[in-house]
Amino acid sequence: MNDDDVRAALAELGPFFAVEAIKAVEPVQAAGRAEAAGEGPGPWRSMAELADPADPADGSGALAARVAAVRGVLAAGGGQPAEAVEERVAASVVHLGLVARLLSPYLALAVLYGRAPGRVRLADLRWRPALGGPYPLALPLPLPPGTDHMPGTAADRTGVAALGTGADLGTVPDVGTGADLAALADRFSAAVCEGAVREVESACAGFRVSPHVLRGNTASAVNGAARMIAAARPDAAARAEALTGLLLERGRLRGSGRRTPGGGFRRNSCCLIYRAAPGHAGALCGDCALSRVPVRPG
Repeated sequence: MNDDDVRAALAELGPFFAVEAIKAVEPVQAAGRAEAAGEGPGPWRSMAELADPADPADGSGALAARVAAVRGVLAAGGGQPAEAVEERVAASVVHLGLVARLLSPYLALAVLYGRAPGRVRLADLRWRPALGGPYPLALPLPLPPGTDHMPGTAADRTGVAALGTGADLGTVPDVGTGADLAALADRFSAAVCEGAVREVESACAGFRVSPHVLRGNTASAVNGAARMIAAARPDAAARAEALTGLLLERGRLRGSGRRTPGGGFRRNSCCLIYRAAPGHAGALCGDCALSRVPVRPG
């Protein structure tokens, strides 16, 4: 197996899972405001720019620009001026999109190949901040060491180490023992949820988004990625569901969502997107904690 095989296998799952590779020595340029807002493809950027401590104080950083751009898109969808949409609503939508994209490839590698990466930091990732769909995501080469793996699988630490697969492509490990899958969930939680995902959460909290909402967004992103994996690879559905259930019991995701009796998923918070519509009367997401849109008195 080689890097191209791994990337091809991930891309087959859908655009949220595709990753590219760039050379570690390739220069990373500072974001222009238009590029940060997703108005042009531009060069590869370091995702560390999203955690710039200048955000959102002066509105000039990459995250502030992205929140402003999404705010404008949400407002335009309802025929409103941008100011009609709360900044925190746009920031919550931005957060959900960012974390869904960056954790999906790692979840696929855990589900399909029983592998978890070493600590994932925003500084290790490259992106092109496009709007309107999953943004392009890349890992620098050579890929850093530190990949962990499930007991009983070959530990291949060459070539695709940071992506983390040493299993045969096209095969899904058995769900295995509860202890094995729990250990994989522990590693994923520590490496991804407590790594880059936490960095994005901390940055978005600066826009007055509740930690409860942000963690619910991450839980929703994990569940959504698992559902996409299961749809593309029915042979992996049971493993995806089992691993997702374990992740919801760990670390930052504990108490953020739950499985329903019918096998569905419900988060324990709302992403707030209904508030982007005129009169705060938009539709609720399918996994929302709310059963109906709150009605404002008078």
